[in-house]
Amino acid sequence: MTKNGSKDQAGPDDPKGPGRRPTATDSADSPGTEHTRGEPQDESGPSLRCLVTGATGYIGGRLVPELLAVGHSVRALARSPEKLRDHPWAEEVETVRGDVLDADSVRDAMRDIDVAYYLVHALGTGSDFERTDREAARIFAEQAAAGGVRRIVYLGGLTPEGVPVETLSPHLRSRAEVGRILLDSPVPATVLRAAVIIGSGSASFEMLRYLTERLPVMVTPSWVRTRIQPIGVRDVLRYLVGSAQMPPEVNRTFDIGGPDVITYLDMMRGYAAIAQLPRRLIVPVPVLTPRLSSHWVGLVTPVPHSIARPLTESLRHEVVCREHDIAEYVPDLPGRPFGFQRALTLALQRVRDAKVTTRWSSASLPGAPSDPLPTDPDWAGGSLYTDRRELLVDASPEALWRVIEGIGGDNGWYSFPLAWAVRGWLDRFVGGVGLRRGRRDAQRLRVGDSLDFWRVEEIEPGRLLRLRAEMRLPGLAWLEMRADQDDQGRTRYRQRALFAPRGLLGHAYWWSVSPFHSVVFGGMARNIAQAAAKGMATRKAG
Repeated sequence: MTKNGSKDQAGPDDPKGPGRRPTATDSADSPGTEHTRGEPQDESGPSLRCLVTGATGYIGGRLVPELLAVGHSVRALARSPEKLRDHPWAEEVETVRGDVLDADSVRDAMRDIDVAYYLVHALGTGSDFERTDREAARIFAEQAAAGGVRRIVYLGGLTPEGVPVETLSPHLRSRAEVGRILLDSPVPATVLRAAVIIGSGSASFEMLRYLTERLPVMVTPSWVRTRIQPIGVRDVLRYLVGSAQMPPEVNRTFDIGGPDVITYLDMMRGYAAIAQLPRRLIVPVPVLTPRLSSHWVGLVTPVPHSIARPLTESLRHEVVCREHDIAEYVPDLPGRPFGFQRALTLALQRVRDAKVTTRWSSASLPGAPSDPLPTDPDWAGGSLYTDRRELLVDASPEALWRVIEGIGGDNGWYSFPLAWAVRGWLDRFVGGVGLRRGRRDAQRLRVGDSLDFWRVEEIEPGRLLRLRAEMRLPGLAWLEMRADQDDQGRTRYRQRALFAPRGLLGHAYWWSVSPFHSVVFGGMARNIAQAAAKGMATRKAG
């Protein structure tokens, strides 16, 4: 295979011509549209076997159904495959357990694969994340070559023109290095470089949304006047899908962006206008460095400091596309790529319709527990503290389950609100996520969903919800809620909080907070039971 950086023209068999069947991302007028299974598949190109890493994340979780929609088969590599279980497409893909830092698992995942999508990064995992990204990319490239993969597709970050690599933010510098590693491998690579991605649930969108909605008057850092070229997530997905069919001689980067080159200031004002908010007063000041402003962003928005910092640092320099060569291989459709206002309108509509399929928080928070729920009291040094609550409920199990599955986010935690608020503030103070992440969907949960400072570890519809704590703790914690019936057929609510301490500090933490459990956990159990009974009575009255 010849590898070069030229602008190769697509051949006569290029599958992305006028006859290509549109996918879900192509619809400009139906923001809630999902692809309908069973439609005729695209016959203009061969069906490919695709490996998707990062399928539990924001982009990967949306890419999988798009690949399926055009007739490709998909294998998803995930450290925790169970997090993919509740996705609508879960039964249509092959899921394998593995880690991009584990060469053996990557080698196994690459078997019989045509196109490998690299959609993972170590953002927010600590000061050594560049080394982690470098090693993971090296392993991925080596195993792709060994497995006979025909193409690697990578989504990276758009870098500023004329700026030395060493002066870039660590985030952009690492993204650029990963792209170079993949391009230097024996396997032809497509490296897509995007700036700000606008889509419901993306970190960039959430940061823009909450900054604008919560602050009618903003004292902002100077980077709000930096020019950037945002792109809608639907266009990103279209380019990712189309990249699978590129000719084998193409091995290069492509800048991808929407038609608008604007400033972050323009984006905030544009959001206010589209969301029908009063005009925001924005006063840029030079003293707020990217580091300081990342703390400010972390305070105001749901995006934690560990993610807000690389995002804001990346805004120091102008990030504007220098070419649009991707159109030679993935031709533009009428009205595409979307402009900023259109992409933002679609994202807002998805949020308002509660149809956000993935969010930036879909991926596990770095450093969050990943071990299975302990069932042996000897686990973790012989200590597993438990707080159990059990109540009979004057409602059906179905009514009780509706309350359990609806917990968190705007619905609250059915407990002493101040206690939960204080715990959230303390977690944010030490760099945790606090109670800012809310819920993906107001009524339905699935394995892997973030839920304030918890994550859904297990869900058995109608019966069990198990949450794993992602707040900063000296140990591992879970909260379990069950709806079942006793021997007499009465509805029973069972609640269990578990804590596996880490070291002496972990033991001290449990004993220091245990006096408040009767208020927090006891109140939660009583209020959930009462809410279920009230909901049952309301339904009967209606």
